[in-house]
Amino acid sequence: MEKIRCIILDDEPIGREILQNFTEKIPFLELCNTFESPLDVITYLQENEIDLLITDINMPHLNGVELVQSLQKPPFIIFVTAHRDFALDGFDSGAVDYLVKPVRFERFLKAVNKVSLYKKDTQKDKTLDTKKNIFLKVNGKFEKIILDTILYIEANGDYLKIVTEKQNYTILSTMKSFEESLDSSNFLRVQRSFIININSIQSFSGNTVQLNNGKTISISIQKKEELFKILGV
Repeated sequence: MEKIRCIILDDEPIGREILQNFTEKIPFLELCNTFESPLDVITYLQENEIDLLITDINMPHLNGVELVQSLQKPPFIIFVTAHRDFALDGFDSGAVDYLVKPVRFERFLKAVNKVSLYKKDTQKDKTLDTKKNIFLKVNGKFEKIILDTILYIEANGDYLKIVTEKQNYTILSTMKSFEESLDSSNFLRVQRSFIININSIQSFSGNTVQLNNGKTISISIQKKEELFKILGV
């Protein structure tokens, strides 16, 4: 079974300790980190991808519900709190489950099993709905571009240069919004200004890759390990 990468947030040390002990007993959970502050979680999620956030609700400055609502792409959520009155807010925020302290292990296990099922269903839907093409607005009209033909995308100010096997396109867009629209496991943002099609890589050496059209692109240190893992090297 593929492991569920999770983090724990609770401003009380005993709360974090109990949840950590629970996660370590479940083979399909991989605990990546624990946090005392919601702001630290926000910073962590900007650089790391997880499947599940297990979080307390009643915390100073920013509560668990407000934290989840602030995230653009929240992971699966399990709320844990001593206050039953927060249950409605928790489920309104899209939580998979809501646990009341003191949490029993069997109840915790039921909640994470639910996450496991949801994750499988999500992966199945992504497989069925993988996009094959994208429409770009070029010179006042929308042109269909087959995703597999894109070699790389380069940021240039407020514009993006889309390089395909046959021709290039220039569009007005941010790198972030275009990256989200790709919806494909074949693309990786290897540095701030470049997204590459993994299948267009001809060779690589050190911190650079060479694509099928001869273009050489440098890879950031942070993305190098991820790219090598995808390539199986």
